[in-house]
Amino acid sequence: MSVLRYSTDEAARSLWRGRRSNLLSLLTITIALFVLGGFLLVNANVQRWIARWTEAAELSVYLADEATAGDRAAIERVLSGSDSVGGREFVGHEEARRRFRRLFPDLAEAADQLGDRPLPASYEVRLALPRPSDEAVAALVRELGGMRGVADVRYDRRWIDRLVALVEAGRVAGGFLAAVLVLAAALTVASVIRLAMQARQQEVEIMHLVGAPLGFIRGPFVVEGIVHGGLGALLAISLLLAVYAAVRPAVAGWLAGVAGPDPAVTFLPWTAAVALVAGGMLVGCAGGLIAARTAR
Repeated sequence: MSVLRYSTDEAARSLWRGRRSNLLSLLTITIALFVLGGFLLVNANVQRWIARWTEAAELSVYLADEATAGDRAAIERVLSGSDSVGGREFVGHEEARRRFRRLFPDLAEAADQLGDRPLPASYEVRLALPRPSDEAVAALVRELGGMRGVADVRYDRRWIDRLVALVEAGRVAGGFLAAVLVLAAALTVASVIRLAMQARQQEVEIMHLVGAPLGFIRGPFVVEGIVHGGLGALLAISLLLAVYAAVRPAVAGWLAGVAGPDPAVTFLPWTAAVALVAGGMLVGCAGGLIAARTAR
């Protein structure tokens, strides 16, 4: 009988005998990989959104209510003469109201109660391609902000940079939490497998006495750890998929209101899911190896 076949058969029997204690190990590794998978899912979508928003970053020049036709002409001359500007569109009060009603239908009635001009007129400025440097755009923002008739200048890249910094901090914190949980899962698997080894202590001692190879002695425990990790990873992905399906409509609706249509909320790619299963099996294998080292 080959080592692999023997180890697989013995691991299956051990898992069934200790099915109650094995639930703790399975639950721990499922939670750990669910957190890790959730972190990867959120990170992948956020990175895609940031890349999309960065490509579409633009200037919004909001006009004061008292801005005159001369003020608008001066602003247009500055925009036309700047190498950083690729195009512009004037958005009047009524167009701003229509856009607001389309993006935020629940707040449309409240906006209508604010008078004839609840939203300011503005210029939506598309940056030139290839994209200008941040210094050039910052200079344009300062110039526009100091002009008469301009109430405010918003540069989308500013809040995108803040969002990137926040995401980086979350990535570090999430990675640390996932690493701690994965380590806890490996140690839990090792502890549960040690319990299984105690139940087979006499059998292990007899195998040592008859000169059985270490592969036959330690193999079942390593395979048991791999099965723990694989099952935990599959359960984690199933749970993650269920949560994703439940919350996706709400998240997509919120993003549509904040960032426009087609927010592209997607699940983990199949390569990441396969990597998560392989990672779970590796964690379980590590736990099995830790426990199997005592089987001498």
